[in-house]
Formats: sequence, structure tokens, C-alpha cells
Amino acid sequence: MLIVMDVGNTNTVIGVYRDHKLISDWRIRTEKETTADEYGVLLRNLFQSQNLTLQPGMDLAISCVVPPMINTLEKFSRRYLQVKPLMVGPGIKTGMPIYYDNPKEVGADRIVNAVAAYEQVKAAAIVVDFGTATTFDVVSTLGEYLGGLIAPGVMISCEALFQRASKLPRVEIFSKPKHVIAKDTISSMNAGIIYGYAGLVDGIVRRIKEALAEPVKVIATGGLACLIASEAQSIDLVDEYLTLEGLRIIYYRNRGRKEGG
Repeated sequence: MLIVMDVGNTNTVIGVYRDHKLISDWRIRTEKETTADEYGVLLRNLFQSQNLTLQPGMDLAISCVVPPMINTLEKFSRRYLQVKPLMVGPGIKTGMPIYYDNPKEVGADRIVNAVAAYEQVKAAAIVVDFGTATTFDVVSTLGEYLGGLIAPGVMISCEALFQRASKLPRVEIFSKPKHVIAKDTISSMNAGIIYGYAGLVDGIVRRIKEALAEPVKVIATGGLACLIASEAQSIDLVDEYLTLEGLRIIYYRNRGRKEGG
């Protein structure tokens, strides 16, 4: 079995593949202070909850944008799985040319998403990832990573609003607004956040399409993808497992180069 981990600034998504099939997945908070042994206990408990067994010999592929956690995850892998993990980064075979001024600057999760999106549509694609930041990544018809944009994430914007506007209450945004013209403060904030981000997505996607001047598929992923995509007009499909699938693809492209592979 293959374990894949997408370690983001806010959440970590973990998946388990048997061959090419995702059989279990979990979303947990990213805690920078978590030790290798704590990860061992946590994953063992998560596996047991699904009648699975964490055991030596399982392979591990990781996408991590939190540098302090890389050594911890490597220690966890060597101690509990007894394998060297595949860390997505410079020198890893992705099968995708990266046309960025400095390819090392591109977040591992962005490349993983781009790889999975192109494998899925086999055409030009835009990936919108609703994470801590909202990222837009562009892939050409030939499967080349062309670059993209980074905007503040939904939750970052919400926190700024809550902190800087002292009279506004903290609200939950995990539901569709009842009406675009709201009649109370909480509904007004909810509508502004949801419709505002839907408009941001539609506006940026429109500009990217104009720059590409070719047919393109738009794929959304990330924790709030379903909510925003339901109000955005430019998103063709939502795939909450896009990053996990990209990690699986990249793992198999590198398995012959892995230590002990």
C-alpha cells in the first residue's frame, strides 16, 4: 500500500492507496510541533479506525509546504515504515516541464495539482486550490506548467475581517447564502465572502483564458472548493482528491529511483 500526505499550512490531508485505488483518507490540522512519534501514534489510530494496519514496508509520498516539518516526517517514515519517503521537490521526476523563472520557488502542492489535472483532462487546465492561500495554476495543452497566481485564502480574508472590524461578529461560512442582498449582519458577511470569492475566481479565470487563447478546463480542489464552486460560473469540475492523486502519479513515476524501490 501507498500512503500519500499533502502537508499544507493549515491542514494535512492523508490518503491510502491500494494499487491505484484510494481506500481511505483523512484531513487533520497541521501542527508544526508534532513529533515523529506523535505522527506514528496518530496514523496508527487513523488506520485502525478503518480496519487497516500501519506497518513497515508501506511506501510514503509527501508534498509539504511547511519546511520545519520535513525532517519530522522523514523521521516518522524511517522509524515506523522503515522506508525513505518520496518528498516532492527539486530533482523529483514529475513528467511536467516547469516554465517558472525559478522552478524551486513553486510550492510542491501546486506542481502535484498540475500533474494530476493534466492526467485527468489531457488538455490545457487551470487548477484553483482553495487552501490557506487560493492558488491558480496553469497547464498548457502540451502538459507544461506555465505558472499561475496566488491570492489570499478565504479563511485568511475572514480572519482579517474579524480582527480589523471590531463590531463585526465571527461567522461560519460553510453554507450557501440565502440571498445576495442580505438583511442582517451575519448574512451580509456570509454573502460578501462567498459571492466575493466566486467573483474573484471568475475574474481571474477569465483573464487567464484570454491570455491562453485556447480551450481550457477549470478544476477546483481544496477544503472550500465545493462551496465556492457552487457559486462560481467558471469552474468545470471539483475534485477534492486531486492532490492525493497527483502524489500517487508522481510516486509511480519515481518508484524506480527511490531508495530501496
